[in-house]
Amino acid sequence: MNREEYDLVILGNGTGGTLAAWTFAGQGQRVAVIERQYVGGSCPNIACLPSKNIIHSAKVASYLRRSEEFGIAKQDFTVDMRVVRERKRRMVSGWNRVYLDNNKKTGVEFIFGSGRFIGPKTVEVKLPDGTTRQLSATNIIVNTGTRAALEAIPGLADARPLTHLEALELDELPEHLLVIGGGYIGLELAQAFRRFGSKVTLIDRNDRLLHREDEDVTEALHSLLEAEGIDVVLKTQIKQVSGKSGESVRIVVDKNKGGMDETLEGSHILVAAGRTPNTQGIGLELAGAELTDRGYIKVNERLETTAPGIWAIGEAAGSPQFTHVSADDFRVVYASITGGKRVTAGRQIPFCLFTDPEFARIGLSEKAAMEQGMAYRLFKIPMEAVMRATTLSETRGFLKALVETDRDRILGFSAVGVGAGEMMTSVQIAMNAGLPYTALRDTILTHPTLVEGLLPLFSSAPSIPQSADKEAGSNITNGALKAASNLGPTVSPKAEDTVDGGISLQKKERKL
Repeated sequence: MNREEYDLVILGNGTGGTLAAWTFAGQGQRVAVIERQYVGGSCPNIACLPSKNIIHSAKVASYLRRSEEFGIAKQDFTVDMRVVRERKRRMVSGWNRVYLDNNKKTGVEFIFGSGRFIGPKTVEVKLPDGTTRQLSATNIIVNTGTRAALEAIPGLADARPLTHLEALELDELPEHLLVIGGGYIGLELAQAFRRFGSKVTLIDRNDRLLHREDEDVTEALHSLLEAEGIDVVLKTQIKQVSGKSGESVRIVVDKNKGGMDETLEGSHILVAAGRTPNTQGIGLELAGAELTDRGYIKVNERLETTAPGIWAIGEAAGSPQFTHVSADDFRVVYASITGGKRVTAGRQIPFCLFTDPEFARIGLSEKAAMEQGMAYRLFKIPMEAVMRATTLSETRGFLKALVETDRDRILGFSAVGVGAGEMMTSVQIAMNAGLPYTALRDTILTHPTLVEGLLPLFSSAPSIPQSADKEAGSNITNGALKAASNLGPTVSPKAEDTVDGGISLQKKERKL
């Protein structure tokens, strides 16, 4: 078979690979992208954008249920999941056209098919008509992503559970959705389907939702879900599953991992308990590219695999599972190929959970700061102190920031609240620029906006947590404490709103 020669071949059309294709092809290189299913990869088709589209439809439903709060007479309504799905599909089709148009404009050759390595820097592609092609390239980027993990729980596979792919394609509303996993996908879709009208039970093996985050964050999210009528079952081991998702299902669980067994019944199961890399069956061993013990492609800080000229980016390479990280992985590989020095080490990665309200964080959490023995000043206010939030009747949550005790450098920012992701971005830019927190405090920000909430946050009187004080020891001087207490006026939340320094979401309870 004739081998076709390229400057760059990309296996998988995720975000980082897409940017690489457009960039190198736009510079005159011969580039081929091999993709077996989705134009543009997961993000615009089955993940980020479609899920946020569905979540927004659910938010509209929640506003209808709250209409009397805004002076609008409440009326009965129904949710037609076929229409919800069609709105999402229209958006996906629009983005598919954009990606295909850019491929054409930049000169990228887009090949639908399944690719696998058959040797160093050589890929064989099986086309839909059964024929094959062989492509060799100076550089090859592997960008095959991950898929939903299915645990080896007796009966789970036979129950044919939903993953996020099938959940986003439902044309009927589940009567009772059992969600396995309290991570990003589980929390977002649990809330969305509850707002559409499903009964929802969320099951997680850990003792807290998002258990790696600070306790005030997890408590706020837990209270939020329970206030919307979601049954949250924590510290639970699933022992067995029976039935068929979409008909009737039963999950036998061991609560508290050692207590009495209990059976949970529902109509559908959604599995959202982790991801598995798509690295098997693509011939990486024939290319000389090794895997880690967890099945991800082994890379260095330049994202180069153990095989010269072969690079790996995104989730398949073990990068944090966010589209914006995949985009930055492209920048690292581009620098590596073109002689630059960009690396993955030391990257500051933001993230946002798109529940309503959102949770967003950049930099250190309090938990991480304490584990590292770092002293910090804690600035924290409830969302009720953000004027724009009060105009929206969206005052659930809080803002908080960690600032060094002996300098004014921002160490981290967390927010549970409306527009949390947008507010975080302003803090992130300041952090990346090396600006002190006072630069944000003293900036003229448009009123009334959500980002303006950074002014009362950084003007509030900070505290120094006792554990951080103890860890820092002599680094915290009386002078530093005095300076910290004089940074600005205190924004005092109402007493009934504060729970462990946060804001109680319980009293904001909203029944469906």
